[in-house]
Amino acid sequence: MAAGRDKVIHLLKQLHRASCRCPAHSHTYSQAPSSQITTEYAFEMAVSNIRYGEGVTKEVGMDLQNMGARNVCVMTDKNLASLPPVQAVIDSLTKSSINFCLYDKVRVEPTDTSFIDAIQFAKSGSFDAYVAVGGGSVMDTCKAANLYASSPDAEFLDYVNAPIGKGKPVTATLKPLIAVPTTSGTGSETTGIAIFDYEELKAKTGIGSRAIKPTLGLIDPEHTLHMPERVVANSGFDVLCHSLESYTAIPYNMRSPSPTNPINRPAYQGSNPISDVWAKHALRIVAKYLKRHGMSYPIAGMVKKYRAKDYNVDHPIVPHGLSVVLTSPAVFTFTAAMCPERHLEAAEILGADVRTAKMKDAGLILADTLRKFLFDLNVDDGLAAVGYSTADIPALVKGTLPQERVTKLSPRQHTEEDLSKLFEASMKLY
Repeated sequence: MAAGRDKVIHLLKQLHRASCRCPAHSHTYSQAPSSQITTEYAFEMAVSNIRYGEGVTKEVGMDLQNMGARNVCVMTDKNLASLPPVQAVIDSLTKSSINFCLYDKVRVEPTDTSFIDAIQFAKSGSFDAYVAVGGGSVMDTCKAANLYASSPDAEFLDYVNAPIGKGKPVTATLKPLIAVPTTSGTGSETTGIAIFDYEELKAKTGIGSRAIKPTLGLIDPEHTLHMPERVVANSGFDVLCHSLESYTAIPYNMRSPSPTNPINRPAYQGSNPISDVWAKHALRIVAKYLKRHGMSYPIAGMVKKYRAKDYNVDHPIVPHGLSVVLTSPAVFTFTAAMCPERHLEAAEILGADVRTAKMKDAGLILADTLRKFLFDLNVDDGLAAVGYSTADIPALVKGTLPQERVTKLSPRQHTEEDLSKLFEASMKLY
């Protein structure tokens, strides 16, 4: 018995020595300012049901029939309204004799104003189900419309994330929502997140609650065939950066404080064993296929005159994927000190030769890998190329500070001075 116990102890010591010893993934690290604050001990996978397959959109009418829907709101934007994805939905609803009203005024990169317009439409329609056909902007707008139509007495800021809004938990029962994504980057069809530009602060914020996630996501790969080249690329950048952010985020069990009630557990919870698997898988897909076909929020929200190529809109726009990727080399150089092993692993997945790499160089290696990746894909040369200058840095920093739900997941704590340096380093990429 003693010999067996000694072997077990020896094995445990070996496992401990072989495990990641960086602060972000060791058991001694926490962002908690005091040992009196209880750190998180659980993570939750709160996602929508997903159905994938070529042509699966034709089933949406039958799904609504099965739900007992009689009066349906279909939301999209004006660009998509005349394209095959929306027509496929309408054909399916018509075939199943589903009564519907079409709202095609969704704003690409929505604002609080555009959200409120969609909410008023939803409130006036007495709908018993919703269908969102489009990218993240459409799906997020439809989530918000469903939420506030189901909570008619709520003020708009009640459910908006703190510190901009009150961040109240959602207790109302929402109507069924079927999401039919037409892009391949946002993942909004699976999440309880709705993002918008809060015009007063010129910064992006959002609503985060598992209550607003779609009932069902219909993933029809045929719809991506209608995306213009730059939309494809920017959707891919969304996948690239969020995969990197997810894999290098603070571990879920090092986040603090732990919620006093499970309803308050945030949608953004930190890295965990399940998200790690999918984050690395997504990086491999991006590395293989993209070339073939937190700081981001104020960049998109404070856009001046820049209009992204291939986006047929009547207002200046820095697409979300592009706004994320422009700061990625500087950000991952900054965060690498906390978990260099994961940063090096990500660089290797994206094509870097790390056989002789030193851990202290992990951030620089990942940053250089990202720059080469972006250069090959003809991405704009930094924030300066999309209309920003060093004079804008204080405002960009101010717009980043309210994004606590995502910035608090950074493995490395940061100050306003750190953010200023990161924006300055992102003015030019190449």
